[in-house]
Amino acid sequence: MAIYVCELCGYEYDPKNGDPEHGIPEKTEFEDLPDNFECPLCGAAKVDFEKVRDDSEE
Repeated sequence: MAIYVCELCGYEYDPKNGDPEHGIPEKTEFEDLPDNFECPLCGAAKVDFEKVRDDSEE
């Protein structure tokens, strides 16, 4: 599962955890998030996230 980080504020989206506070269940891959997904900390768009590592490649 790939980890993505918001380039604007550094928020880290880990699909293992999802984001239950914002209605995103555990094990939701970043690619499966809706196109209108926004960073829960700063409101950045999904396109403002960068893949930083992929745990499945280890």
